[in-house]
Amino acid sequence: MASNNTEITIPVADPNDPYAVPAAMPSSADREPRSFDVNDFAVPERKQDDWRYTPLDRIGEFFDVFKPSGETTIAISYADGTAVDEKHVAVSQCALGEGVSGTVSKPSDRAAAVEWNSGRTATVIELSGEIAQPVLVNVIGSGDDLDALHLVISTADEAHADVIVEHHGLARLAEGVEIVTGKNSHVSTTFVQEWEKGSKHVGNQRIHVGEGASLRHSVVTLGGDVVRIRMDQDFGGEQGDLNMLGIYFVDPGEHIEHRTMVVHNHPECKSRVVYKGALDGKDAHSTWVGNALIAPTAPGTDSYELNRNLVLTPGAIADSEPNLEIENGNIIGAGHASSVGRFDDEELFYLQSRGIPETEARKLVVRGFFGELVEEIGVPFIAEHLMNVIDRRLARGESDAMKAVLEDK
Repeated sequence: MASNNTEITIPVADPNDPYAVPAAMPSSADREPRSFDVNDFAVPERKQDDWRYTPLDRIGEFFDVFKPSGETTIAISYADGTAVDEKHVAVSQCALGEGVSGTVSKPSDRAAAVEWNSGRTATVIELSGEIAQPVLVNVIGSGDDLDALHLVISTADEAHADVIVEHHGLARLAEGVEIVTGKNSHVSTTFVQEWEKGSKHVGNQRIHVGEGASLRHSVVTLGGDVVRIRMDQDFGGEQGDLNMLGIYFVDPGEHIEHRTMVVHNHPECKSRVVYKGALDGKDAHSTWVGNALIAPTAPGTDSYELNRNLVLTPGAIADSEPNLEIENGNIIGAGHASSVGRFDDEELFYLQSRGIPETEARKLVVRGFFGELVEEIGVPFIAEHLMNVIDRRLARGESDAMKAVLEDK
């Protein structure tokens, strides 16, 4: 009997031919080029979709190559303060473009390309084996002169690790982060931004989730005059699992912006993006833009993104924009949701009717809003610290409101 094993040739699109079959048109959810060359990107303007929510007049210094001040320091240890075990946590420095730096995609906007061309070296953290306690990376700003920092987190195949990156102090920082997870690894990364007043932080994180790997990527932003973080992610093979979590609390006059771009480019991968934020005070401004693209090469995709915003006082503005582009009909599911809501007076009244003072009732409502997500981040001391910070912010906001009332009288 003759064999019927005939090799099938799958046509490959010509990116220079818009009429090629299959088509190779760029995704409408990701129009920007990918390049290390600053000149490949136009200077940002509000009419550009990627920058229309950003206060460009406050971060104009991040759009041209500069000489870094070197004021930002970085210290790496275990979470309990002890030195890392070099057998499982290898820390090194390399010139940008050497070693593993620059291997996770390319910059996706002008600010990211400026960071790459302004910096000189990358701090590389290579993780292997099963690491019992979290690795803590302390990024400390020591002044308001413009600086650049590049961090690479690379995990070996089948590694199990938790990494916490904390940002403190006063800084004007252009930051690039690359995260690559090995095959069948299980990793969590938590980035905390708790800058002093007057700080500016413009970052780009490029994330590559390996075949069969899982990554829980959390972002907690609690302070900074302007903080804008863009995250670009793709998969390196089948059955990757990505869980992106975000929490932010915005004070008066602050602009906090998070942008996620999840590209499903391999079969049977899963992604969940859940961000929640609270805004308190006049001119508090948050932006969340969540993009998800399911490519023709990604059957069996399961993708969902969610953003919720709680506006605590008048005068605060929350922008929320989910975008989903599906180029493959053979998927498990794809969806998104977003909302912006004011403080629930009925819930507050209910708690007060049960004898709970208004101040404590407000804390309970906000804690309930964040509670499930805080637990999912899964880092106990960060969870406790986060709730304490929120309590202090609420108390401060009430004190400021009372001062305003007394001044009006």
